[in-house]
Amino acid sequence: MLSTRTLSSLPGISDLRRITQSLATLDAILCEDWESRYHSFNAKWNVTSGEAMASMRNGSGDDWFILFSAAGAVIKGFAHERSGMSPVAGNRSFTPVKQRGLALYPGLLTGFPDALAPVLTEAAFSMEATTFLVWRLASQPAWQIGDIAWPTSDDPDGSEDLLVLLDGDADRYAAWAADYFEREVDARAVRQIFAHGLLRQELLERLGSERTLEDLTEIGYPAS
Repeated sequence: MLSTRTLSSLPGISDLRRITQSLATLDAILCEDWESRYHSFNAKWNVTSGEAMASMRNGSGDDWFILFSAAGAVIKGFAHERSGMSPVAGNRSFTPVKQRGLALYPGLLTGFPDALAPVLTEAAFSMEATTFLVWRLASQPAWQIGDIAWPTSDDPDGSEDLLVLLDGDADRYAAWAADYFEREVDARAVRQIFAHGLLRQELLERLGSERTLEDLTEIGYPAS
């Protein structure tokens, strides 16, 4: 199962970008109400620097954000109740350590590269509320985390629960979406979007959506 302890299961940067675009596109097709979606993607988060931003909010206070830049990518996650590593939890069992101006669980930021440091001051990420942090420079062959002494629990930082849909398994998403959005979901159409083929109007209709291609331009998913 994908988590910060099994980072070899996490796709590379370009694949992860495609997966998160696909998740946001599918959520937008299946649910017109932005506030009721899990996933979003802004392909033009910072036009000047070419940054894109993906995010997940589950409506219960948990989230993850991923910033894609020319330097690499950073994944910031927060499991606010299920993780004993939350720096804002009232029942925390550790003393936050301040690194780079942030008081977080000890070791989370150890080794964090200077090339990605601007993300640490990004207001949208709410970095003071973090239970896991993963990064990868464009030049690196693998994802990295800090030097962490893990608490004793099955999913200490909440990453196994929150990152489950980032493995790129289209059928897993189809089953999840059918349950979450309480509607039938065409698994074959989901697989086509995960394959990142051109999005056409007929595909939206197969998924039972009245959206138009113009509605999805912010995500940047390739469309005909």
